[in-house]
Amino acid sequence: MSGPPTDVPGRPAVVGGPSDHALQLIAEGVTDIAGFGVAALSVARDDGQMQVMAVAGSDEARLQLEGVRTPIASLLGELDKADNWGLWKFVPHERMDTDAGEWGWVPDIEPLDAEDAWHPMDLLVAPLRDHEGNLRGSLSIDMPVDGRRPGPMQRRVLEKYAAQAARAVVTTLEREELAEQVRLADTARRIVRQASGQRSLDRILELSHTALTEGFRALGMWIQTFDEDGLGTGSVYSTHGAEVVLPPSLIQLAEVNARALWRDQSATVIAADRTLDYLTPEQRQETLDFLAVIEVGSLLFVPIGAGHECLGNLVLTRPIRGREWSDTEAAAALDVGRDLGGAILNVRAYEREHRLVKQLQALDTYKSQLIATVSHELKNPLTSILGHLEILESVEGLPVPVQRSLTAMERGARRLGRVVDDLLLLSKVGDPDNPIIPRPVNLRSIVDDVVELTAVEAERRHLTVSVSVVDHPLALGDADELDRVVSNLVSNALKYTPEGGKVRVSLARVGDEVELVCADEGLGICPEDQEQLFTEFFRSSNPLAVAQPGTGLGLAIVRRIVDRHGGRIELESELGLGSTFRVLLPAAT
Repeated sequence: MSGPPTDVPGRPAVVGGPSDHALQLIAEGVTDIAGFGVAALSVARDDGQMQVMAVAGSDEARLQLEGVRTPIASLLGELDKADNWGLWKFVPHERMDTDAGEWGWVPDIEPLDAEDAWHPMDLLVAPLRDHEGNLRGSLSIDMPVDGRRPGPMQRRVLEKYAAQAARAVVTTLEREELAEQVRLADTARRIVRQASGQRSLDRILELSHTALTEGFRALGMWIQTFDEDGLGTGSVYSTHGAEVVLPPSLIQLAEVNARALWRDQSATVIAADRTLDYLTPEQRQETLDFLAVIEVGSLLFVPIGAGHECLGNLVLTRPIRGREWSDTEAAAALDVGRDLGGAILNVRAYEREHRLVKQLQALDTYKSQLIATVSHELKNPLTSILGHLEILESVEGLPVPVQRSLTAMERGARRLGRVVDDLLLLSKVGDPDNPIIPRPVNLRSIVDDVVELTAVEAERRHLTVSVSVVDHPLALGDADELDRVVSNLVSNALKYTPEGGKVRVSLARVGDEVELVCADEGLGICPEDQEQLFTEFFRSSNPLAVAQPGTGLGLAIVRRIVDRHGGRIELESELGLGSTFRVLLPAAT
């Protein structure tokens, strides 16, 4: 079967697809009915080549022709010399350019001794176009059974077959493209599903590598990311330990072109037979030289981004003599670039959050260390001050004003001592390196002791304190720290309950937890204050509450102790109607 010279002789490395079987049936139908011994169907590819996909009637022709690519421009150049037979174009052998190079296949036949005899170098081909006039393929036939060029009647029959073949080829290719789109869309979904929840780019690449390389039938891949500030070239990530070392000039070139492609919302193919208008001849040659070094025939270069921001690029590679990249693959890869852009933004947001958390943890550690250091430094001087005050107060005959001053000084020193003690305890219960050693703790004993210690204050203000205990529940934790929880809650309830009021304390086992409830009929807490109630040094905005003495550390200490015991604390309060604190702690078995 004669035809224009081919620039890729023989069978390519990758031939075939879902349409092969259907195209073969079309070619065999032509040979069975049209009166010709050989028929070949070719398909127009995105790279400007016409690829033979099906050959019928001759095993020799099939072996030589199947998979061969012919430049479409060369084919159209030969058809310019053709006689117009409707859908068919006939080029007699005497018009063929036999000096142009090697021919695909020429039948070994002797022409008849007749004026209309078929010559082995004759070319009869029907360009196959879709309804929009786009060239989608070609149907070539050779070796007429009667050995003659088709006459008018046979041409009319061939015209019908050419029209049917065109419809069949276009339908088959559309099905193939639809299947390709579905396959690539599934690849994109897999990538989004796997990558979107990951917290490191290495993990994203690890999960998406198989989906990308299999889905796009790629040899390999890598991702280049840009620095968050947009001033640097970021990093290059590969997979399975493969190292991709890009020359600095190519890294910069990739960044510039990725940003340009992201603005245009397009992907591009880089290969030796592709025109790269956006590269200078020097840049193009450097890029192709790099592909030769890493033994890659072509690559699909895809920008990665989100919104208006280009975040990097994705590179998918194919081997030398590998299949061409299609427009459908480029469009699907661009969708993947958008999805990966969102995943990269999530990773960066997580990394920023992680860095911020570490900074806050460092600040919290520094604060705790500062509090502990200052508290320890204050403890000894305060002890000395209180000791000397006791000595002075024991001296007889001191003037009344001096006695009052000494009393005020002692009161202030003891208040400062309570602040120091609270600070030391706050530092202790907030130190992650100082874990508790949990043991069964009888909370009933702790509640009874606290109520007894506060009985004088309650009696003085005519307050009623009731205790309700069910089954003497045991909590799991540190007895001294839980004693401080009960003491702080009961003391606060007594402090803020008006004279003649009631305070209720209850203990009960609730499932796997012990519930401690302390309720009062005091001032109550507004919703705004409740949000900050357990913060260190917080004092209520209520003037009546501010008038009561306190360090602002009691409830912060309670929260830290409860948290480190694996429990939780809940609050119900309303201004003027009192507050109820509910502490739930792990129960001892």
